[in-house]
This record gives sequence, C-alpha cells and structure tokens, in this order.
Amino acid sequence: MSIERISPAQARQRQQAGAVLVDVREAHERAAGHAEDAVGVAKDALEADPRASLPDPAAEIVLICQSGARSLRAAQTLIQAGYLRVASVDGGTTRWLAEGLPMAVPEQSDEERDFYDRYSRHLRLPEVGEAGQRKLRAARVAMVGAGGLGSPAAFYLAAAGIGTLVLADDDVVDRSNLQRQILHSEERIGMAKVESARIALSALNPRVRVETFAERISSDNVERLIADADVVFDGADNFPVRYLLNDACVKLAKPLVYGAIHRFEGQVSVFDAGRHRGACPCYRCLFPEPPPPEAAPNCAEAGVLGVLPGVVGLIQATEVVKLILGLGESLAGRLLNFDALGMRFRETRLRPDPQCPVCAAGREFPGYIDYHAFCATQ
Repeated sequence: MSIERISPAQARQRQQAGAVLVDVREAHERAAGHAEDAVGVAKDALEADPRASLPDPAAEIVLICQSGARSLRAAQTLIQAGYLRVASVDGGTTRWLAEGLPMAVPEQSDEERDFYDRYSRHLRLPEVGEAGQRKLRAARVAMVGAGGLGSPAAFYLAAAGIGTLVLADDDVVDRSNLQRQILHSEERIGMAKVESARIALSALNPRVRVETFAERISSDNVERLIADADVVFDGADNFPVRYLLNDACVKLAKPLVYGAIHRFEGQVSVFDAGRHRGACPCYRCLFPEPPPPEAAPNCAEAGVLGVLPGVVGLIQATEVVKLILGLGESLAGRLLNFDALGMRFRETRLRPDPQCPVCAAGREFPGYIDYHAFCATQ
C-alpha cells in the first residue's frame, strides 16, 4: 500500500480537524522545537509498540520528522500493524518551519538547554543518543597526570561531557611544558598543574566538575583517588606510579587506560584484569619487571616530539569514552604501538599471565609494595 504524503499546511488542517500529529524525531531533536500540539514519540519506540502511543488503529494519524524520510518509514510500519489512516508530512519539520506554521519549544532549564545544544552531535549518534550522553554525564574518571597525555585527553573528555574529572598531579607548570602540555599557558607558569587544568577545562565546559588532587600518588592515597571512579586514566611519566596504579586497579576492579610516550613513539592499552580475572592481562603481565632507568629515560632526559602525546592521549580518551558507553571493542588484551616517524600503528596481542603475582585468577591481592625500591632495583 502506498503511503499518503501531504504538505505541512495539509497536515496542520488535518490536525485541527482531529487528526493526531506525531513527531517521530528523538527527544533531543524535539527539544529545539516541534510542530505545535504534536505528540512526541521517537520512531524506534513507536515502531516497537504502536498501541502504547496510538491505541486506536482507526484514528487518523499524521507523522512528521525532520525531513520526511523517517516519518515515511514509520508510516509503513503502522500500516503493516493494521493502522488504516496514516499520512507522512513531506519536508518534515524543516518545511513546516519554513512555511511559517506554528511551532512550540518545550520549557527547559538552562542546564537541559545546554545539554541538548552542547552534545547535539553525540545525540545524533544512535550508538550514543540521549541515554549514552547522560551516562557520560554521570561518569567519574580519575586521571593521573595533567601533563603531556593528560592534557589532550582531559580536554576531549571534558568536551565529551564526562560529569566528573579527578585530576591528580603534584607538579607546577613550567615553560618547558608548554611545547606539548596544552592544558597550560604562559600566564599560568608556576601555578599548580591541577589548578591550571581546572581553569582551562572549566572555560571549555563549565558543566563538568573538575576535582583537583595536588598530591604525589602513593600507596597511602591511591585508593582515595580511584575508589569511586568508573575508569582510571594513566598519564604517569614514571614506572613506580604505573605499577601502583595497576595494582590498585586490579584490587578495586577498575579498568585502567594506559598510555606511554618516548621520543617519537607511543603505546596505548586497556588493562581490565580487575574485572576480568584470567581473561584480561594487567600491566604486570606486559612488564613483569621494569626496565633499568637508563633504558627508559623520561621526557626531560630523552626529549619528546610535541605532538606525540596528543595522538596517544586522544586514543586513551577514546578508550575511556568507549568503556563508559560500552561501545565497540576496547584495547583490553591488545597493545597499540604508534611510530610517528614512520606514521604506522602496530598491534600486539597480550595474554594474561597465569602466574601474575597480582591478577592471576583466584589469587588474593598481595598488598602494596615499595614501588620506588622495586623499580630502582631491577
């Protein structure tokens, strides 16, 4: 059966004569304005259970979307479900508005208006949508390091709408940081990095809560930092903190998004052994022992290409968002290596170590150790 296609003016006339006008766009689209007196029912919800919103299959029903495509598909579904008088509005809400027909804008708080405007491009993604964006808003991410890796990641996580970012770093901004640590600026040299980061992130997205943790991470405070986090971000620049974070995340069953950079190369992975014992590796499965200090100098000693932490940090941020939303395939069990000079990515499969002293299946947490001594003696 062919579907009747009508103009917005005809739709308005039928609405005034008693037809039910149904806007099948998503809630975030209707929030910007909809045809006056239209009933809002998202297309997927309408198709899943038409009778819940339209109990009378004999009633005259007019469907409208943004341009007319979705309403046509929804109309076909209704006809197949036994509805007898269904029409679709050609040109949708766009044409309705262009022809000067009356519109209604739902009453919203400033916060909700900001939500729909700011995240409109996320809301258009079916894989994210409003439910996913609200999940991001409710999330808490603990970030260790507000430097090279933490800077780009924190910017994009704040922009994406992560509700709470906890930034841990005990350092202050130095002029040498500005070549790569884009959270900071010339006028904030000498300021605590976490405070400098809070200023930058709040300017970008004032709806994101930024909690500062201006302490050196140790066995005494690491659990206080990550206990309530949904995801932990490793932007550390030294091995003692990496091993400590790994062990704490295994103990508290937190996914750890790892990143590291050296000169022109970087690597990223997700260590999720705490939630998946025996199935996912931890950092210790990859590096049972740290390399000697001379084999892994820090950026101050070896130098680093300024744009490199941007690439690596943004891959880490992507993994954080995916973990919160439950989207796609994480890097758990995979190590992604990036060679900036060759512009190549290489993937290495990682397996859990059945003898790992921390994450082996059935093994009790052995307790924290003196990580500085452990790294210094290897």
